[in-house]
Amino acid sequence: MPGLRERKKAQTRKRLADTAFALFRERGFENVTVAEIADAADVAVSTLFAYFPCKEALVFDAEDEYERALTAAVRDRAAGVSMLDALEAHLVPDAPPPAADGPSGRDFVELVRSTPELLEYAGRARRHWEASLAATLAREAGVPENDLVARTLARFVLDADFLATYGDYSPDDLRAVFARLRHGWSDFGAE
Repeated sequence: MPGLRERKKAQTRKRLADTAFALFRERGFENVTVAEIADAADVAVSTLFAYFPCKEALVFDAEDEYERALTAAVRDRAAGVSMLDALEAHLVPDAPPPAADGPSGRDFVELVRSTPELLEYAGRARRHWEASLAATLAREAGVPENDLVARTLARFVLDADFLATYGDYSPDDLRAVFARLRHGWSDFGAE
């Protein structure tokens, strides 16, 4: 169990992210300053920047956890489970996640979709996650870290997840992409 200091840091981080999200939803991302967020969360602006490097990062406060969970899905998969199957199981759960404490997934997606700066930030984060996932795939496959197949698979998987998350696609659409990745494209569009 984390110590008191770590718990207080986590509480401050969550309070900042939740406050920012509420203000962004209420007034729009571009109409809220970091000073207003810090004031509403009852911290100094310097404290806000100690937790988040930029305004956009306040929306993506779980990005480190996303990356850890993504690579763990591959690294910690059960014996006999392919890396692709592990990624599909991780990214396309059979049931919706339980209600979270904080903004809903739908609210998050709507905010990101409607804010060009957040879409751009999400794209940059995705490229970082892609490099991390590609390195994990390569290690697990026993190939060099810059292996083109590992890098391409990581890109396809994360691009598909990004499009499914921020577009109007269903979990079944994302499953169809995984099926194509698994079985190939040779019959795509064939009559």
